[in-house]
Amino acid sequence: MSRWHVAAWSIGVCLSTPLAFLIFESLQGDSEVFAHLWNTVLWDYVSNTVLLIAGVLVLSCIIALPLGWLAAYCNFPGRRFFEWALMLPLAMPTYIIAYIYTDLLDYAGPIQIKLRDWFGWQSPNDYWFFDIRTLSGAAVMIALVLYPYLYLIFKTALREQSFKLIQASQLMGLSPMQSFFKVSLPMARGAVVAALALISMETMADFATVHYFAVSTLTTAVYDTWLGYYSLTAAAKISGIMLLFLFVSLALERLSRKNSVVHERQASQNDETLYQLTGKRAFLATSYCVLVLFFAFVLPVAVLLGYAFDYYEQAWNSEFFLYAWQSLKIAIWVSVAAVLLSLLVVFHQRIGTHTSKYLPGKFASTGYALPGTVLAIAVLLPLTLLDNKINEWFSETSFEPGLLLSGSIFAMIFAYVVRFYAIAHGAVEASYVRISPSLDMASQSMGKNRMQTLSLVHFPMLRRGILTAALLVFIECMKELPAALLLRPFNYETLATHVFQYVSDEQLELASISALLIVIVGLVPLYIVNRSMEQHSQ
Repeated sequence: MSRWHVAAWSIGVCLSTPLAFLIFESLQGDSEVFAHLWNTVLWDYVSNTVLLIAGVLVLSCIIALPLGWLAAYCNFPGRRFFEWALMLPLAMPTYIIAYIYTDLLDYAGPIQIKLRDWFGWQSPNDYWFFDIRTLSGAAVMIALVLYPYLYLIFKTALREQSFKLIQASQLMGLSPMQSFFKVSLPMARGAVVAALALISMETMADFATVHYFAVSTLTTAVYDTWLGYYSLTAAAKISGIMLLFLFVSLALERLSRKNSVVHERQASQNDETLYQLTGKRAFLATSYCVLVLFFAFVLPVAVLLGYAFDYYEQAWNSEFFLYAWQSLKIAIWVSVAAVLLSLLVVFHQRIGTHTSKYLPGKFASTGYALPGTVLAIAVLLPLTLLDNKINEWFSETSFEPGLLLSGSIFAMIFAYVVRFYAIAHGAVEASYVRISPSLDMASQSMGKNRMQTLSLVHFPMLRRGILTAALLVFIECMKELPAALLLRPFNYETLATHVFQYVSDEQLELASISALLIVIVGLVPLYIVNRSMEQHSQ
């Protein structure tokens, strides 16, 4: 057994250990706290989670499917701009957009104040205005941020379809709308289901928005159970229910791809368009894109810029620099660790000859599907056990380690590596595919061992993929909130937790620069995706 085999399996086992501990703990005997929740509010948490996911999926379809069809098949004023700009809302954290719209639409917000001034209303009894701090309001906020997943995947699927099928449907007398529902949408069903599964997982993982809106879901239940009841077992059992939801979503996504068969594809993406929109139709298409982009990205960013300008002195302070440095430090450590570990595992896949060579990478990537709160509980379980063992070892000495692992910054770093390793693995693996195996044989013929081949041959050719992997992991670390809230040491803040604390206190204005920095950082992967798509289409 080679050292590469041992190293790869060690990484796979280490990074999948939290999930194994979580499953094991969730199957343990009854917990008094969990029994109490089961008999009282747990099913409310489950029903709210299901309703929230359903609402987000419906709204995402309403928003994204027309946009994807317009971008893929139609030519109208501004199409080139909207094709990439409609992905920008992904950079906006949901809790920031939730706060901004709450501030605008609340009873004391500027919109209702103007309405009362215009119509002479004196109290809430004089008129009706929807309450944004509800489950439906949370669904709208989350859908505004997550619809680009469906938009991008659906648009790409349509571009890969053959125009001949659409043109044949036109010859049969079908209108563009009929062709959409009877030809384009059924052929892209697998892609749509995959995107909806991703959106459902992201919705279930959302903590800040539902917490801010006081909507009780399984995510908030995990958080409240741990911080309110200090019951790790009950939190693990609730996390187990969330895992069941995740496995169902993944199973449905894989089933849809298994049953999805496309018999005709073009060699590359279609660069032309089927429909030239003019007059009223062109105006409606452009207006729809403008409205979606305005409400999902332009308006929230404009409000943040206004906050940053008006509250510059309060927001640009020593706390901002401290929390930015702490976020930067953690993100760098995690990025380096994730890239190095993925490089070792993927190199093992390349040189391995046995059929199980891909298993370590799959085991190591299991943490990516875990929501932040679930991941935090999963990480706490083995780290708490190790802390107890370490304290037992030193019990007869004067040294008291305390919470050496679970109570330090190590817990955050380990959790982030577990969660974001899959991103680094995918980027490095995609880069390795482009390296011809003949280079390995040439290196061996020159007397180079495997380590020399990795460092002298592979690494220079992998630099762009490694940089991309590190950058993507870095950005995700900067934005991560739920795991940071549960795992951060006492009095330790990151930019995400700093902004969330001010959001919870209804004072986002004082953290507006921090929020803008998070949004700006989130724009980087969108730029990378857009550039890669442009290069692919050339």
